Amino acid sequence: QVQLVESGGGLVQAGGSLRLSCAASGRTFSNYNMGWFRQAPGKEREFVAAIRWSGGSTYTYYAGSVKGRFTISRDNAKNTAYLQMNSLKPEDTAVYYCAAQSPRQRIGVPGEYDYWGQGTQVTVSS
Repeated sequence: QVQLVESGGGLVQAGGSLRLSCAASGRTFSNYNMGWFRQAPGKEREFVAAIRWSGGSTYTYYAGSVKGRFTISRDNAKNTAYLQMNSLKPEDTAVYYCAAQSPRQRIGVPGEYDYWGQGTQVTVSS
């Protein structure tokens, strides 16, 4: 089992920044791909970003809507993943979830993540 706890959400004005954290406990953190998803009211959960660590190298993936504004990272020593969000827009408003999956699963597919956090609210005012 892997337990995930997000933090860092809040209310910010358009153009501002937030940094989300996802603290993991349980099994070896570095064995898992880590992803961030978000869900706005009335919408399906959507992929935001993911990161995997393989053979000493880090690989990152982003949804087109956040590429260039958001940065995903991880600190395996601290068992923590991060999502730095810059130039926030009102359409970024959602509950943000971090998730963990075993390697070789599809990065952008929510159903292929094994563990989920409880979510943290991000609200961007115009």
